[in-house]
Formats: sequence, structure tokens, C-alpha cells
Amino acid sequence: MKRIAKYSLIAVAFSTLSAVGFAQVAEIGLHAGASRISNSEIGVLSSGGTDFPVTLDDGWRLGFRLTINNWRFFGNEFGYAYNRTQLKIGGEGDGMAIHQGFYNFLGYALPEGSVIRPFATVGVHFSNYTPPGSSAASGGGDNKFGFNYGGGLKVRISPLFLLRFDVRQYQNGKPFDLPSADGLLRQTEISAGFSLAL
Repeated sequence: MKRIAKYSLIAVAFSTLSAVGFAQVAEIGLHAGASRISNSEIGVLSSGGTDFPVTLDDGWRLGFRLTINNWRFFGNEFGYAYNRTQLKIGGEGDGMAIHQGFYNFLGYALPEGSVIRPFATVGVHFSNYTPPGSSAASGGGDNKFGFNYGGGLKVRISPLFLLRFDVRQYQNGKPFDLPSADGLLRQTEISAGFSLAL
């Protein structure tokens, strides 16, 4: 009888420790969506006495996120996104890339384990603006550092999988240091994603 009680206590302790261990989960996932750019005039170029405005256009984004939920109501997130936009000079456009790396702090309205978890987020990022004909891999882009904020919703659809929806705004200086550049460039992310809970 004592042996059964001893093994029962060990089983309960193991189950409790397992539950505590799994309460701190990591999530890795992909997201895709729209990239909306406001205050998009990044300067002017002059030719033959005429000024041509240089702007960035709206586009799309694709990326991944790694989230570590260290506490019941808080987490940390690292990620990367590839954004496709157009660099327009005097209205004529060419496709270009914006590579983005970011760190964000997440605050949840509901604790870890909830099926639906609204969250708010704030963080820092860098954006590498790679003009047409250049490559970020060979140092052809212009790096700008900034801050971002937003919110979203995570919906657990099974013990291992969840859906998430994000709206964030990224703000940083305007790239390429062109004449007449004024204010911050604002990029709004509207995205949906699919994540695996580890």
C-alpha cells in the first residue's frame, strides 16, 4: 500500500511539473497581408530644372514570427517580413523590397491557455529599403531604425495550432536621404497568420 501511495505521489508531481512546463509555450508561424504606406513622399529628384516627387506605394508582405510566452499575460516576439512595394519617380514605378526585422513585447488580455487571446504590442524594428537593381545581401539597401505598435487576436483551433490576426504601424525615418524628405514614414501592416504552438 505504501508503495502504491509513493508511486501515486510521484505521478501527481510529474503531472504537475509537466503542466507548469507546458504553460510557458513558444509559437512559430507564418503571416501574410497588406502593407499600407502613408506620408509616402520620401523626397524629390531634380532634372532639367524640374522636380520629380519620389514616393513609395502600398504593397504586400510575407514573414514569420517566433513568440515566447514567458508569463501568463506577457510574451516576447522576434520576426522577419519581406515587403514588396514600388518606388515611384514622377509617377513612374519600379518594384522594390523592404526587408524588416523586429522585436516586440506582447501584453495579453487573457491568460495563457485561453482559446481566444486579444493582445497589444509595442516594439522596435529595422527596415532595409532595397531599391530596384540592388540586393540587400550585397549591402545595396538603406537601413532605417524605428518603433512599432499595434494589436491583434490569437485564436487556438487545436492544442497545437492557432490563427492570428495583426494590425501594426511601423514608423521610421525616410530612406535614401533625398532632398525635401519630411517627417516619418509610416507603414501599416494588416495581416493574418497560422502558428504552431511548441
